This record gives sequence, C-alpha cells and structure tokens, in this order.
Amino acid sequence: MVIAQLLRGKTVCLTALTEADLPAAANWYQDAAFLRHLDAEPAAPRSAGELRPWLDAAQKSPNDYLFAIRSLAGATLLGYVALDGILWPHGVAGFSIAIGASQHRGQGYGREALTLLLQFAFDELNLYRIQLTVFSYNQNAIALYEKLGFHREGVFRQFLRRDGQRYDMFLYGLLEPEWRALAVSPSGADPT
Repeated sequence: MVIAQLLRGKTVCLTALTEADLPAAANWYQDAAFLRHLDAEPAAPRSAGELRPWLDAAQKSPNDYLFAIRSLAGATLLGYVALDGILWPHGVAGFSIAIGASQHRGQGYGREALTLLLQFAFDELNLYRIQLTVFSYNQNAIALYEKLGFHREGVFRQFLRRDGQRYDMFLYGLLEPEWRALAVSPSGADPT
C-alpha cells in the first residue's frame, strides 16, 4: 500500500476538518433531516460558533480522529467521519459519519468515506473492533453498514421519541477479521 493513498479513494479523500469548514457545517445544522439522523439530541440549528468547541475537543483528544470528507474534484466539503472514544488497551472505537448537504446524500460518498475510515482504523491504528449506533428509521445507513460487514448486535428498545412515535436504536459492530474477510477495496469500490 502506498502511504499517500491511505486516506484517498476514487471520488473522495479524508482530510483535516478545520475552523474554516465550520460555516459550511453550520449550514448542515439548519436541516432537520440531517440533525434527526445524526444523534438523539433535539433537532435545533447550530452556528459555527456553537460547533467550534466540538471541533476543538476532537482536535485535542488522543482518543478521537475527526476527518472532513472532501470530493477529489474541487475539494468540496461533503461531510465528516470520526472515530471516537477509542479504548486503546482493547482496540475498540465508536464511529460516526455525516454527509452534509442533501444533494450529496445517496451518491456513494458515505460508503467510500467509511471504507477509507475503516482501512485507517484497522491498518493504521491497529484497532480490532468498530461499533456504532443507528436509529431504526435510518434504513439507508443500516443498509450501508450491513453491506460493509457490520453485524447487528443489540437493540435499545424504544430508545427515541420523534413525532409522537418511539423508535429503536440498534448497536452494530465490525471486527477486524470480518473486515479482512470481505476484502473491501480501499477506494470504497465494491470488489464484486
């Protein structure tokens, strides 16, 4: 593997997320659909100033890796992806991914970015397990995670209430040997 290609796929690359990116990210935080897929917090708009402490904390943490997802053509900021809460003695980390503007969702950028992140997690950081939670109504994300080899390991029943309905939150995990067995291409391309 060529080191220069570590965080570079066919259509996206992972780079540092910087303070200059915060105004673009703040625009995403005006979109209720984006917010309702991101986390369980109330879907409330956030400014660049409100996002700054999140970025500062991620940059200072030895247990978090936060990357911007950028297009190779034009370096457009598409979203972000992160490994967080790394437990180094156990080789375990959580992860999150967000594709910002609605026109960039469903284009394969998330799949490629997640593939690059997993390659970084398993090949560069030597992690063993990556885990995530996802809401039961986020079917597109669930399909992506399962296609990349994640296994549903548990359910937090009726975890979330949105629009008067209760939704489950699923726990998914992927082990390094499972990742290797899938032989997923570093470019994010489907090997089949």
